[in-house]
Amino acid sequence: MHKSRLKSIYLSLLLAFICLLFPWSGLALKLRPDFMLLVIIYWLLRAPNLCNVGTAWFIGLCVDLATGGTFGQYALVYTVTAYVAVIYQRRLVLFNGTQQLVYVFLLLIISQIVLLILKTFAGTGLFGWDYFLPSITGILMWQIAVTLGLNTSRNTRGS
Repeated sequence: MHKSRLKSIYLSLLLAFICLLFPWSGLALKLRPDFMLLVIIYWLLRAPNLCNVGTAWFIGLCVDLATGGTFGQYALVYTVTAYVAVIYQRRLVLFNGTQQLVYVFLLLIISQIVLLILKTFAGTGLFGWDYFLPSITGILMWQIAVTLGLNTSRNTRGS
C-alpha cells in the first residue's frame, strides 16, 4: 500500500509541476493557482507520514529553480504553509467540507502573504488586490476536486 501511495504522490506532484510550467500569460497568469501548494496540502492531509514539511521544502526548491525567481522564496513559503497545515492536521481531517475549505483558503492566503513579504524585501513585490486571485482560483479548484470525489480525510482502514 505504501508503494502505490508513494507513486500517487509522485505522479500528482509531477502533474502539478507540469501545470506550473505551462506557458501562462495575461489573465490566465494572474488567475493561475499554486498547483504545487494545493497538491502538497492535499497530501499533508491525506498521507502525512509520506508528505511532510521537508517534502514541501524540497518541492519549493524545485519550484524556485523552475520559476527563476529569488532562490529559496518558494521553499520558505511552502515550508511555512506546510508547518501551519501540519499543526492542525489531526483536527483538520475531522472538519466538515466547509471548514476544510476555509482552512485551505487561509493556508493559500498565508502563502501569498509570505511570498509578498519576501518579494517586497527583494524589491520585486507589487501589491494590488488582484495579487490574491490565485488563492481564490486555488480554493475553487479545491472545491471542484472535493465535489468530484477527491477525499481529503484520512482513511483509517487500509492506510
